[in-house]
Amino acid sequence: MTSDARETVIVDGLGLAQSMRSELAEAVARHVAAGHRPPCLAVVVGDDPASRSYIKGKRRACDRIGMRSLEHDLAVDATEEDVLGLVEQLNRDDDIDGILTQLPLPRGIRSAAVAAAIDPRKDVDGLHPLNAGRLLLGEPCLAACTPLGIMEILAHHQIALEGADAVVIGRSILVGKPVALMLQQQNATVTMCHSRTRDLAEHCRRADVIVAAVGVPRLVKGDWIRPGAAVIDVGVSEVDGELVGDVDTAGALGVASIVTPHRRGVGPMTITMLLTNTLRAYEERNAWRT
Repeated sequence: MTSDARETVIVDGLGLAQSMRSELAEAVARHVAAGHRPPCLAVVVGDDPASRSYIKGKRRACDRIGMRSLEHDLAVDATEEDVLGLVEQLNRDDDIDGILTQLPLPRGIRSAAVAAAIDPRKDVDGLHPLNAGRLLLGEPCLAACTPLGIMEILAHHQIALEGADAVVIGRSILVGKPVALMLQQQNATVTMCHSRTRDLAEHCRRADVIVAAVGVPRLVKGDWIRPGAAVIDVGVSEVDGELVGDVDTAGALGVASIVTPHRRGVGPMTITMLLTNTLRAYEERNAWRT
């Protein structure tokens, strides 16, 4: 279904994200102009330097579209009982629309237990078992942000998914599993690959769409890519002080139809879909839903 690619489009994930955020800002402004409070995202964050950096970006993104964000910092010695108590408090607060737990949490706290404690209506990360089950059944739900961002990129670039062969490398609950379900819902034929997959290169060479999300530097080589395939690179790793993705981007140029860079590719879209989920939760939870 694909043809040889004469020129590879390097996806401008940041540009697409900014365009979508402008629309989100307009929606928030309409709600505020109608006399309603703005949407509010609560973030539970542990004492991790990388988490602090991510949270700053999310806070700025919320501020720019007129959305409130609240941060709840966990002590290094916080217990699971402490975190579950905080989550329950946020569940009961009608002024909180979305709850996000920024991983990693302090040692000894089970992330799955925390995810399961969040009100599914406020589960903007899409990790509650109820939302995960609804995604599996093809029912409306709040879904994981990175997979949603990937699907927006594919739609924006008019990548035909009906009948396409798609390969997803990685089977995490954050990316691999949910994006495989989303691709199937668009009538793609999906092959899920992982660390024990035999002859990964051959699977990739048959694919019209490749989603690489394993955190293995430059795993997907240029000669693994079918001419004209769409290549989505989710992974980010550090090699000799340089951040690289799961795809050999240089090798993909001139072969793939589109490829996402490891910077300003999928990352900005993940945050944008977090904002989108929060706005959706806000609208669906309120009787004045428009």
